[in-house]
Amino acid sequence: MFPHRLTDTRAFDVAQAMLDGFNRHYRLFREASAAAKARFEAADWHGQQRAQALRIQFYDQRVAESAQRLREEFDVDTLSMDSWQQVKLHYIGLLTNHHQPELAETFFNSVTVKLLHRSYFRNDFIFVRPAVSTEYIEDEQPGALPTYRAYYPTRETMREVLIRIVHNFQLKREFEDLGRDVDHVLRALGERIGLPVAEWTLRANFQIQVLSSLFYRNKGAYLVGKIVNGYTEVPFALAILHGDAGRLVIDTAMFHEDELLILFSFARAYFMVDMEVPSAYVQFLRGLMPRKPRTEIYNALGLQKHGKNLFYRDFLAHQRHSSDQFRIAPGIKGMVMLVFDLPSFPYVFKVIKDFYPPPKETTREQIKAKYLLVKQHDRVGRMADTLEYSNVAFPRARFEPALIDELKRYCPSQIEDDGDALVIRHVYIERRMIPLNIFLHEGTPEQIEKAVVEYGNAIKDLVAANIFPGDMLWKNFGVTRHGKVVFYDYDEIEYLTDCNFRRVPPPRNEEDEMSGEVWYSVGPKDVFPETFGPFLLGNPAVREVFMKHHADLLDADFWQGHKERILAGHVHDVFPYEPHKRFGHAA
Repeated sequence: MFPHRLTDTRAFDVAQAMLDGFNRHYRLFREASAAAKARFEAADWHGQQRAQALRIQFYDQRVAESAQRLREEFDVDTLSMDSWQQVKLHYIGLLTNHHQPELAETFFNSVTVKLLHRSYFRNDFIFVRPAVSTEYIEDEQPGALPTYRAYYPTRETMREVLIRIVHNFQLKREFEDLGRDVDHVLRALGERIGLPVAEWTLRANFQIQVLSSLFYRNKGAYLVGKIVNGYTEVPFALAILHGDAGRLVIDTAMFHEDELLILFSFARAYFMVDMEVPSAYVQFLRGLMPRKPRTEIYNALGLQKHGKNLFYRDFLAHQRHSSDQFRIAPGIKGMVMLVFDLPSFPYVFKVIKDFYPPPKETTREQIKAKYLLVKQHDRVGRMADTLEYSNVAFPRARFEPALIDELKRYCPSQIEDDGDALVIRHVYIERRMIPLNIFLHEGTPEQIEKAVVEYGNAIKDLVAANIFPGDMLWKNFGVTRHGKVVFYDYDEIEYLTDCNFRRVPPPRNEEDEMSGEVWYSVGPKDVFPETFGPFLLGNPAVREVFMKHHADLLDADFWQGHKERILAGHVHDVFPYEPHKRFGHAA
């Protein structure tokens, strides 16, 4: 219950200090995001990658600063529970006209859980449910940009309006031929609708709505919006890249929800977007991709801590409306992670085991560092994002006995019985996919061929992003609902540039040739690609497809060549759309 009176004189000051901490965080977050425009214009790809990685660290840094300030200035460890409730009430009042109230509530939670025992993680003390509405928030300061701009072209002026839309973003680099690119866009739009733009029937509300910030990621900038014509809405995204001559080009136009879902995939790095009212961006994007959960949209915008908060709320709601039990996840068990799931919930839960059988040589801290590397790295659509939680209380009665036995056997340090709850001290959560080894076992010949080609493409995309997967077995990859192959087992990944790719030396004599032992020296980071074959290609049908499309993955020169290019400063292009969709190839 909330207190009837606000009696603690420290409560308001604590609430204001907490909000000061959040405001500092979002100001720095927004500055880093806004600076992406200048980095894109300057083709500063390494700077863009560094900024994306550093921005992820901002939140935890500000939370730690705020918790320290509250302890030092307000001695909050001595606050009564009644006073903590008053702090929350004052904080709600401070958010009344705030432009990021949902993010500020999540920040309050993050600071509070650093200061309170988990027994107080309930709605009286933290925001288990949102307290401030995000509906109809808009920045009304003079000169402020609206969330989106609306344009009202006729059929005859569509080309002119699209050119003006692009120019309005004021990119400080010339386009190679913007008129040509817009003609490509209009042609692709006509194909999407089924008739040329000149033959459209325009309704009274015909308009183009465009979000006011470009979406920057790696070497691309994406213009995102929708076309409204009567009851028809067509989402779109235009990919703007640097052309061969250094001038800008529109590389493709995406008009289908599925294309946008891949652009905003959970397996890609977070965008840098300059947003005053992030909830309005999320609402707009939800209209373009209604099947995408809000948690994943917040994540894609770089607001992954709030996405994580929303996910947990959704998870709690799902538990209330389901009755199935948590179980050991189907598939081959891993040596490092214990994986379980809830069949009715499309995610898996991964707990680091306390010990690892040979030949694994690793530690819990090393494994956590690998997962952090993936979080901060360019995931190029090929590495699943993970949500990391501490001290998660699960209803013990919902666990199958076999799962509890496995947890107690392999992860005793990570579990704690707390009455009716089973508390897991550290857990990663990932979107569930079909393990590739199971997909290949159950698929049709056509599905197998496509999956093997995708598997090779996934590895090559990872190579382009300076990632060596380490363990390349089929079981460590999954197939998404869009048929994309994604890597999800990170305990052996390395930077490609840290590896030494070698050919197997020829045997020195007949004894070497007949020996089952390795007759040559192997360093800790040495990799012999030609040895991958026996582990991957036992199935003749798989081998035939693999050798047809990806035999170069068994050649040390392929890997070493990419390594040398990356060391020379080259940043590869990895597109979030199919190569044949590119206008330069379709012309």
